[in-house]
Order: sequence, then C-alpha cells, then structure tokens
Amino acid sequence: MERNMSEQSLFPTYARFPIALVKGKGSWVWDDQGNKYLDFMSGLAVANLGHAPDKIKRALIDQLDQLWHVSNLFRIPKQEEAAKALTDHTCADAVFFCNSGAEANEAAIKLARRYHQKVLGNGRYEIVTFVQSFHGRTLATLTATGQDKVKDGFLPLPDGFKYVELHDMAGLEAAVSDKTAAVMLEPVLAEGGIHPVDPAFMRAVRELCDKRGLLLILDEVQTGMGRTGKLFAHEHYGIEPDIFTVAKGLGSGFPVGAMLAKEKLREAFPPGSHASTFGGTPLASAAVKATVETMVEERVPERAAEMGSYLMERLREKLAGHPLVKEIRGMGLIVGIDCVQPVAELVREAQTQGLLVVTAGPNVLRLLPNLLVTREEIDQAVGILANLFAGRTAQV
Repeated sequence: MERNMSEQSLFPTYARFPIALVKGKGSWVWDDQGNKYLDFMSGLAVANLGHAPDKIKRALIDQLDQLWHVSNLFRIPKQEEAAKALTDHTCADAVFFCNSGAEANEAAIKLARRYHQKVLGNGRYEIVTFVQSFHGRTLATLTATGQDKVKDGFLPLPDGFKYVELHDMAGLEAAVSDKTAAVMLEPVLAEGGIHPVDPAFMRAVRELCDKRGLLLILDEVQTGMGRTGKLFAHEHYGIEPDIFTVAKGLGSGFPVGAMLAKEKLREAFPPGSHASTFGGTPLASAAVKATVETMVEERVPERAAEMGSYLMERLREKLAGHPLVKEIRGMGLIVGIDCVQPVAELVREAQTQGLLVVTAGPNVLRLLPNLLVTREEIDQAVGILANLFAGRTAQV
C-alpha cells in the first residue's frame, strides 16, 4: 500500500481518505488545499454542536489558564460540576469519567460483573449482546461486539459474552441463564447499519431484566448527547437503564467518555476498584459541563428532532423509489440510506462534490450532520446525494 511520506511513522490502522482537513467551523471543514466541505460526518457523531462551538471553546480557554491536569486522588471541582450537570438532566445518579466510548463500555461491563459478584454475591458474569452491535476496540468491548470482523487476529477473547439477533425475544430469553449479569444494547445499532430498536422490544428487554434480576446496559456512545432528538435515546422508549454510556458528542470534540449508573450500583465501585489517570481532568470536565449546558439551554435535542424529520422527509422525497435504495431509516440526526449494493464509491464521489458522509456497513450511507445544521445545509447535502444517485440509475 502506498503511503505519503508524512504517514510513515503511523500504524496503517485506518484506510484514510486522501484529504487533510485543517480547519472547521459549524457545518463546514476545509482541507490543506483550501477546498471547502459540508460535513455530514461530524467526526463520527462527535461534533454535535458543530466544529469549534464558541461556548465550549471559551470554557476550554478559561480552564487552560487555570489547571490542565490533576490526579483523581484529589477532588476536582470541575469534574463534580460536570457530573452534576449529567445527573441533573438524566435518570443517572453516579458518573465515572474516562477517555472514550470503549473505556466507558469497559467500565459498564466491569461494574455489572462486580455488582453481581461483590454486592449481590451471586457470581454472575455473562453479558448478552446483539448481532451487528458495536461496543469498542478493547479486548472486552470487541468481544461484546456482535461482529466477527473486528475480532480477527485477537484470539483468545475473554469469556462471558453471548449474542442474539436484534428483536429476537425468544432467543434472548433462551440466552439468559443463572450466569447472566446484564443485557447490553445500543438504542440504534449504528455501525451495524442504522437500525433503531423497536420500542416494544426495548420495553420487553427492560421487563426481562427486571424479572430475571439482570442489569440493562445501554450503549449510548453514538446516540447520546442529543443525536436522536432526545438528550439520550432511551428517553424515546419510556424506560430507564441501570447503566448507560456516552462519549463522542460529550465533549464537543474534546476526548472524554462517561459511564452513568443508578444509585444502587454505587457500592460496587468503591475506592480502588476502577480508575483512569486521565478520566475527568479539569479540561475534559470543562468541555463536558459547557456541552451539557448548551444542549439544555439551547434545546439542542429538540432542534435535532426537527431537523432529523426534515432530513428524512427530503431524502424520501428525492430518493424514495430509486432502484439503488432499499430503505431510509434513522432516529433524529443519525440517518442511514440502505442500498442494494456497496456505497464506498458514492462516499468518494460525494467528497468530490464537497460533501462528507460515511458508511455504516458496506451498503449503508450514514448521515451524521451536527445538531445545529440548517435547512439550507440539509437541502444542499440532499441535492448532492440526489444528483449522485441519479447518475447511477443506469448502472443498476
């Protein structure tokens, strides 16, 4: 594989596009050649408030003048404020800060096991997850992931995970045993193709967990922070998880993750049971606090719901009935265009037209605009996509 000389010092773990982005503001990014792109990736659902949002930038600049890092062996007032901002606006009672979604999910798995083993004393450790799910790249979280491709070459994998098909309630019930500690589920299977969970199934999973003494873990790494039209996607379902995780949009581009949980789980994580050197630093906490405050004060999730409906309406107006398109689905501003053939070439062609989109599996175009995207920007993006699809009609 040919590599630019400047990439020689990097492991080739990414199949990178030949674009070097150097600047971003709002819905737009620029490359090192001065080309301008409408960003409908948002750094994979990270820049939920757009690129370089002013309030978060000011909070980080203020914190840079005060304190960057201090060990969690000391109280960190800004971390406490960030945690309170999250618990004030969610069903959670306690927060553990880390650096990424994978770390947040790792913490959730550890908390579920430790709660059963040290608090309840029943020795349970198994986690049931779903086929086509994605939970991260650590050994435990890639094992939890219901996709074999991410596990290739990493054997042996940790014990303690079972997989069932999404919406297969009978299969889920059969998978649960006296070893089961929790069920782990994404409200929208994002990397697996943009599949929102059916509300009746979500409620049935919650009921099963209550009946069998299991914890319900919701992976909201990609669906959290307003992406689906609620601050967290589980709010759509009228249920409350025992544990849920978030990262991506939590710091508006500053790297931070968090695991949130109910009060009963607090005693499972006493001093020394889990830790993260860089979890909840003053800088990360400043970004979190400012992001949550902006989300709430400016009613950003409500705007995402409105713009998500508009995006789906426009896509269906322009693409419905096209021979390439099987289905358009999503929730809020996480939208997938499911096609009858691979879409990688469409992604590259969109880039040449000034639009950045990404895949969610080989046949699904994933659209992740920032939550403050305008109608005009949506119209522009849909127009580009419609032209690209129109040019492919004869190839089907």
